[in-house]
Amino acid sequence: MKRTLVLLGLALGLALAQAEVKGLLDAGRYVEAYQQGQRLGTAEGLALAAKAASFYAMYQAKENERYDWFQKAEAAATEAIKKDPNYPEGYFERARALGRLSQYKGILQALAEGLAPRIKGDLEKTLKLKPDHAGAMVALALWHFELVQKGWLVAATQGADGAKVEPLMRKAIELEPDVIIHRVEYAKVLAAWGKKEEARKQLETALSLPARTAADRYDQERARQDLAKLR
Repeated sequence: MKRTLVLLGLALGLALAQAEVKGLLDAGRYVEAYQQGQRLGTAEGLALAAKAASFYAMYQAKENERYDWFQKAEAAATEAIKKDPNYPEGYFERARALGRLSQYKGILQALAEGLAPRIKGDLEKTLKLKPDHAGAMVALALWHFELVQKGWLVAATQGADGAKVEPLMRKAIELEPDVIIHRVEYAKVLAAWGKKEEARKQLETALSLPARTAADRYDQERARQDLAKLR
């Protein structure tokens, strides 16, 4: 009985610690969330640390800091995968970090380093472990979209297919209709393909949704800027 109570106490403490990291993330205290997730050291904590590092790089860091923070995100996600190879968020966060790092390297260097198949592999692994992972669907749609935008040769060599983009985006929004970033990313694709009215509707919906986290507020600001460009 005593051992059971000890184990229950440890599990409760771990759950509370993870909830604290999530609270810091939601509040936009990304550096603190990263540090606490690292200290937690579990697969869940490390994946949250990776997410926090990516969000800090995306939303708050100075330009000259961003690359290093995406590297921190990749390292934390890789550690999460080592801790638990069956935890989908580890693969998703590593794909997010690698995708951002590839933007800094440029297309030729990214292809030479084999980043495209690594990103795709992590996203497919995420979806294998969690088939309804809407974030991974959006990211995979963007993977296909961005490579197709680079030209047919790049798309062909990497196995990118523009026909897969919209079905993945629509499925993600069907699963998570209230997630702001899904609609902002879908609008980016629609605008690039000349579907401006559809893009406008997605951005207007994004702005009408409740912003529950700091990231939501940053994403809505992006939606406002993108909407202004469509007018």
